[in-house]
Amino acid sequence: MEKTFYFRYNSKYILLLLRLLFVVTDNKMTKKDKIMVEGTEIILLSHQKEDYISLTDMAKFKNAEATGLVISHWLSTRYTIRFMGIWEQINNPNFNVTEFGNIKNESGDNGFVLTSKQWIERTNAIGITAKPGRYGGGTFAHSDIAFEFATWLSPEFKFLLIKEFKRLKSDESQRLSLEWNLQRTLSKINYQIHTSAISQNLIPKTLTKEQINYVYASEADLLNVALFGMTAKEWRVQNPNEKGNMRDYATLEQLVVLSNMESINALLIQQKFTQSERLQQLNNTAITQMQTLLNSKNIKLG
Repeated sequence: MEKTFYFRYNSKYILLLLRLLFVVTDNKMTKKDKIMVEGTEIILLSHQKEDYISLTDMAKFKNAEATGLVISHWLSTRYTIRFMGIWEQINNPNFNVTEFGNIKNESGDNGFVLTSKQWIERTNAIGITAKPGRYGGGTFAHSDIAFEFATWLSPEFKFLLIKEFKRLKSDESQRLSLEWNLQRTLSKINYQIHTSAISQNLIPKTLTKEQINYVYASEADLLNVALFGMTAKEWRVQNPNEKGNMRDYATLEQLVVLSNMESINALLIQQKFTQSERLQQLNNTAITQMQTLLNSKNIKLG
């Protein structure tokens, strides 16, 4: 009982450090970015793992005092409705095609007006969504749709928007690559702590070098199974054409959790937990921490 309580205390403490590490290495965990186009600040958010751009901010380029009206005028055009319908039919299995047909027919009438709220409610659209809030709220659209809106606003505006968008994605890619390499290095450093605990607690002095290497490999696979669900050998069998090992193909989140697990396993070894007990504890930790990290990366717009 005493050992279990000590482990849980340290697990929560290390998880806290884990969260702090993400704050330091990634100050954009909310996935909220901003770009400047023609003096207009435009917010970008990640929604369902896709980039959504604020139409409300973009509309300020045309009329800062009536952004909703600008969006509605664009959305009410027959061309926009057709484009939106095609996008939704390709990307949205729950799109209401029947209601879309009704809207398309109505768009030919004089005085026809369509708001983003009406479009979403009537067709169950996902390409446009609304985020509440006085600051940073408004109407957001998938980048495919936002670029079409930019065309309607101004060809020059669209060109500069795409240019800034590409620059942002390039910077983000470089940052993620740097963070991945940082976490891979940290994981390797923590592995030294891990192997030290194995050497001091699990390896009798009379073992041969081959036997010692087997123990190290066994403990490495303990972490592999707890986090990835398979041993290094099983991964190689499933990926015969890949170079390196499974950890070289891990996500940033997996590397962070792996680094954490190495420290935890060293602690459990010192506390004399059996390997089966440690596997269960480590697997529970991996599940909890992966869920925490993945949830913290997503921001809901609706």
